[in-house]
Amino acid sequence: MDTPTPTTEPSKTDDGARGPRLREIPLRLMIPNIITVLAICAGLTGIRLAFEEQFQAAVGMVLLAAFLDGIDGRVARLLKATSKFGVQMDSLADIINFGVAPALVVYMFMPTEAHSLGWIAALVYAIAAALRLARFNVMAERDVKAPWQSAYFVGVPAPMGAMLVLLPVYLGFLGLERTPAFATGSALYTVLIGFLLISRLPVWSGKSGNSIRRDFVLPGLLALVLYVALLMSYTWAVLSVTVVAYLLFLPFSARSWHRKYGTLMVEPEQVAQSVAGENDVDRSL
Repeated sequence: MDTPTPTTEPSKTDDGARGPRLREIPLRLMIPNIITVLAICAGLTGIRLAFEEQFQAAVGMVLLAAFLDGIDGRVARLLKATSKFGVQMDSLADIINFGVAPALVVYMFMPTEAHSLGWIAALVYAIAAALRLARFNVMAERDVKAPWQSAYFVGVPAPMGAMLVLLPVYLGFLGLERTPAFATGSALYTVLIGFLLISRLPVWSGKSGNSIRRDFVLPGLLALVLYVALLMSYTWAVLSVTVVAYLLFLPFSARSWHRKYGTLMVEPEQVAQSVAGENDVDRSL
């Protein structure tokens, strides 16, 4: 009886010896991630400028980071370049640009003698922003969503929170003296914005697909041009008025939600009529 010949392992090809081949990635898939990286760079540069007491430049970089972070998702959808990697990058950028950077700018803007109080407020706001973004990621991954989620945020969105929390800095640029009372008020205000981020307050998102009458289109464009012109000429005053107007708008937003959807912020699993497959959700919630 012949002795069985032992089987041998198939010889490895050259490609197998070198490991898996790397695929070439189209440049269009890189563009959204490049924008996200630039947003992170802007946010971190804002922190550096705040520590160097160049506060106007610091605020400008934080607002630039918010703008870049707001468009990267839209660019990705436009170029059909969305990816799980991009979603994770965007979440990490949000923590820096909307949580850490604005909190540290406000902290450094406070008088030195109030830095302990300011640091506590900065911690509260930054952690609140992280919790806000984590809650959004969980809600965005749900297959079943409540009908109101296409039209309302749950709590103040993180990008707007970054703009709101910088109000004490805007007022300082307008000439408000940085006294101990100013520092105390700034710290309390920072904590308040942190709680608005993690609240269950329904905030109208403007993404519900509402149409606008034709006769309002041109006046609306003209109003936008006027707002941008005023913003360029009277930046800090216009930003301050915008923040105050947004805060005054929040109760009306909640009232509108209660009229349409009830008296409780119901979880999607508890809604009888649910909407499935709404994947086009803005990541800046």
